[in-house]
Amino acid sequence: MASNWPEFKGKQVLVTGGSQGIGFAAAAAFAKAGAKVAITGTRANASDYSDDLSAFTYVQADFSKPGTVADVVAKVGPLDVLVNNAGMGHPNEFSDEGFRTVIEVNLNSVMSLCTAFHSGLKERGGCVVNVGSLASFLALKDVPAYTASKAGLLGLTRALADKWAPDGVRVNLVAPGFIRTRMTEVQRTDTDYEKRLLKSVPMRRWGEPEEVAETILFMASNRAPYITGQSIAIDGGLMLR
Repeated sequence: MASNWPEFKGKQVLVTGGSQGIGFAAAAAFAKAGAKVAITGTRANASDYSDDLSAFTYVQADFSKPGTVADVVAKVGPLDVLVNNAGMGHPNEFSDEGFRTVIEVNLNSVMSLCTAFHSGLKERGGCVVNVGSLASFLALKDVPAYTASKAGLLGLTRALADKWAPDGVRVNLVAPGFIRTRMTEVQRTDTDYEKRLLKSVPMRRWGEPEEVAETILFMASNRAPYITGQSIAIDGGLMLR
């Protein structure tokens, strides 16, 4: 069966946090399209995850630790597509340690990855797709670091897109809403909570990781050559509320 995205055949792609959830769905879609895909994860080996990651080059990476970005760059090499998906929350984001750790992983490391890979992206006419959140636009009062990092990621996307447009490097952001992943399993197993949650979604359902992945591929493809500095909410209409 022919791929719906033939333009990615032979391209070099990195999806950070590609071991599960949205990142895994995006990595799998790129690989199906014929791309050479590298992913990062925090566990020691690819075999430590429940999903089959054999289609990808696996790089262990904890972006809260110094030197991690340089190590990833050295192992992966020049890219055509950089998908910054790795992210985290913290049990106590009101603590100094919790706040700083989340900002380091969700925002600072993204800047470091973008600048480290910029020369290769420029040479190849590549692009960056950042994975934000509805927290890029809305305040989530219990997770100030997550909210600040995702709002900052939206600003960073716009700034880099403006700066690198003359280089031919596009930078965009996707903002997933309530997606059916391991991270949302708790909400989905609490029936009453799930019902209340989905009342805020006009489409009245969870999004699927593959739906986010398709948008990521579109934003990275040659079908979006005149799109840069933009954000797309993949949220079933939640932002309409």
